[in-house]
Amino acid sequence: MSTSKTYQPKQAEDKWYSYWLNNGFFRSVPDEREPYTIVIPPPNVTGVLHMGHMLNNTIQDVLIRRARMKGKNACWVPGTDHASIATEAKVVAMLKERGINKKDLSRGEFLSYAWEWKEKYGGIILEQLKKLGASCDWERTRFTMDDDLSDAVIDTFIHLYKKGLIYRGVRMVNWDPQGKTAVSDEEVIRKEVNQKLYYINYKIVGSQSGRYITIATTRPETIMADAAICINPNDERYTHLHGKKVMIPLIGREIPVILDEYVTMDFGTGCLKVTPAHDLNDYELGQKHNLPVIDILNDDGTLNANAQILVGEERFAARKKIAALLDTAGSLEKVEDYKSQIGFSERTDAVIEPKLSMQWFCKMEEMAKPALDYVLKGDIKLIPDKFINTYRHWMENVKDWCISRQLWWGQQIPAWYNGDGKFVIAKTQAEAVQEFKNAGLSFENIRQDEDVLDTWFSSWLWPISVFDGFKDPNNADISYYYPTNDLVTAPEILFFWVARMIMAGHEFRGELPFRNVYLTGIVRDKLGRKMSKQLGNSPDPIDLMNEFGADGVRVGMLLCSPAGNDLMFDESYCKQGSAFANKVWNAFNLIKGWEPDDSLPATNQVAIAWFKSRFSQALGEIENNFAQYRLSEALMDTYKLVWDDFCAWYLEMVKPAYQAGVEKQKIDRETYETTIGLFADVFKILHPFMPFITEELWHDELFGERITADCCIVAQLPAIGEIDTQLTAGVEVVKQLVTEIRNTRSSKGMSPKESLALMVKANSGINYDPFKAIITKLGNISEITFVTDAVAGASSFLVGTDEFYIPLGSNIDVAAERERLEKEIAYLQGLLRSIEGKLSNERFMQNAKPEIVQNELKKKADTEAKIKILTDNLNGLAN
Repeated sequence: MSTSKTYQPKQAEDKWYSYWLNNGFFRSVPDEREPYTIVIPPPNVTGVLHMGHMLNNTIQDVLIRRARMKGKNACWVPGTDHASIATEAKVVAMLKERGINKKDLSRGEFLSYAWEWKEKYGGIILEQLKKLGASCDWERTRFTMDDDLSDAVIDTFIHLYKKGLIYRGVRMVNWDPQGKTAVSDEEVIRKEVNQKLYYINYKIVGSQSGRYITIATTRPETIMADAAICINPNDERYTHLHGKKVMIPLIGREIPVILDEYVTMDFGTGCLKVTPAHDLNDYELGQKHNLPVIDILNDDGTLNANAQILVGEERFAARKKIAALLDTAGSLEKVEDYKSQIGFSERTDAVIEPKLSMQWFCKMEEMAKPALDYVLKGDIKLIPDKFINTYRHWMENVKDWCISRQLWWGQQIPAWYNGDGKFVIAKTQAEAVQEFKNAGLSFENIRQDEDVLDTWFSSWLWPISVFDGFKDPNNADISYYYPTNDLVTAPEILFFWVARMIMAGHEFRGELPFRNVYLTGIVRDKLGRKMSKQLGNSPDPIDLMNEFGADGVRVGMLLCSPAGNDLMFDESYCKQGSAFANKVWNAFNLIKGWEPDDSLPATNQVAIAWFKSRFSQALGEIENNFAQYRLSEALMDTYKLVWDDFCAWYLEMVKPAYQAGVEKQKIDRETYETTIGLFADVFKILHPFMPFITEELWHDELFGERITADCCIVAQLPAIGEIDTQLTAGVEVVKQLVTEIRNTRSSKGMSPKESLALMVKANSGINYDPFKAIITKLGNISEITFVTDAVAGASSFLVGTDEFYIPLGSNIDVAAERERLEKEIAYLQGLLRSIEGKLSNERFMQNAKPEIVQNELKKKADTEAKIKILTDNLNGLAN
């Protein structure tokens, strides 16, 4: 082990991660132990590590390492998602750089390039996770387009189609003009944007005086697709329009005025342009009133021939030009600034176009019911449970899932068409031919559907397919590891991944896929903004780990990440984590500087007994927090135990007095051996959070044969021992006392090396005798005496209700001490008035819970006692 003064993480991280891998510590195979299983939320194969991944995978690694140390057969399955839209966009961009257009390639040629891209870049994020310390079973790494997983997707489609849950039809879908594909509702991100509201005049047909009506719209580029103008039948302003027609500006096409209470009379002008091809609500209104559907947009968002004007123009460029043409024609009444929410593609960030399209859909209502029951009955726990209502709302209002995508990268839909446009569902072309024969249909010139399935249609099978549960439903792995235990993911995919996995688990295995879902928050910067490449406010996780070490970053992430709540990340947290690693390192070097001397008597029994009790007490708190998935709190409990209780107090209590000129400081054998054992237990509970430094120190010769496990990663977590609550409470008082002694030294400008006398007026009944040695050592106290009255000419302070005096002789500044006591008394008197004000308030006394009233009464009594003691001290000062 290095003897440097500070921890050097880089060397330790590379060394121990390779060691763990080479020795199979992450590997899991079914055996007689209790399994503990996590499947990774598969990151996009296009991705690189970002702060959200860091948080998510740190949490998973803490859980999996802890389970491993509890003796469970821990299995963390890694893998990546093929991410149809994002990956195809990457491949198209790569081809463009090579001067190749996708349109010039066959499907097979394009896919060969896609696989080339995947093999070159697809494993980057998994390699980056290794830098974090992720202890995944890498031999189990899966990819959603592996042959077996793709077979599962196709078999699933066929199963659901035969069951009547998958159908094909023309529906209004969310269209991504950049990706040139449909996306599901869940892949549309709603954002509030600044827009313009255009007021357009439509002439009334047959009006002799050139009368018109004014329509307010944010999308003037779609007027060429208008099929009607709708007004509320109860709107008295427009009764003269009943049965009339109006003329669309610029193109001169007549459309009817229809009546429907759907129109809100107080929005805009109270008249609505109905464009069935380009708005979901308009489409439903058009269906109701039997209106024509006129689609004026190409798949890439440019205007097509149906638009009649500006053909080929991009939709937003066309918007500006249409507005100018309307203005020139005298048909533009006015333009106003307007804010509204519009949908953006989650994958490409393109503005979504509602579009009528022939697509494949999966019925969700039937599958949603049992998936909702699992959560409502508590069989699957959402953590925190505030998300249950959100989940319920989604599941009770579920819509059919558009599962087809107009892409080449992905699992191709197993639908086969003959020359007559009839189709059958079959896994292979040979099976399709047989299906056509069985149906008495032509099987000449058959072709497979060009579309692929939504990426989530493979991801929803993930907990089953990674264990080959479709290929071999009763294999040893699926039988042993499924259902999995915990899932760690982000709330934004609660519906379109988590809920669907629950549906798939019930549909294909008849049981839930996991028992607990830990929902992380969004990683935000210290200004509260979501971290993103666009804002440039997201640090590179690899850079953070290079600067602060993986352990430091892991601690930094978890210190500010309560479950389900967004975390305001700042690099200072990682700096704090790095400082924590150095604290552990320095504590270890301190103990390394000791040498046991069998001739020395054991004098630290109280300190040892206290830390053993405090350790068990903290371990209970840590276990309780883990049981409730309060990982941030569990880390903080661990942090305080190590930094405060072990390093700042226990080691100070037991360390030998410094002996100049001696290479190793002499210490009694019992303290030496016990301290090393206690430090090993500290390492065990610290390891899941900080795996590298704990493993590095675990292998030092200091531990040698004193530990039973060869590696910290597989050391057994300690059990909670007996807790002497009286002892731990007593030491808490001692810690406060020593702190006050040190504060007195500081405020009086006295050297820490100057030995002081301490006088105690014990009002609380605490027995200080067992702690005299600790107080004397940590406070540098020459003697402790007990008194019954206030001590004049001394600096005084309170710990609880006990009074402590440090005689200062001629060194005391009486005037300053009087001023200090008077200020403290004045403060306490103000506090007392506030408490008495509450207790005399009838409304408070009637409405407050009994325990709150009792607490206020106790505060009143304590404050009065402190005022009396300080007043006595003030009166005891020499004039």
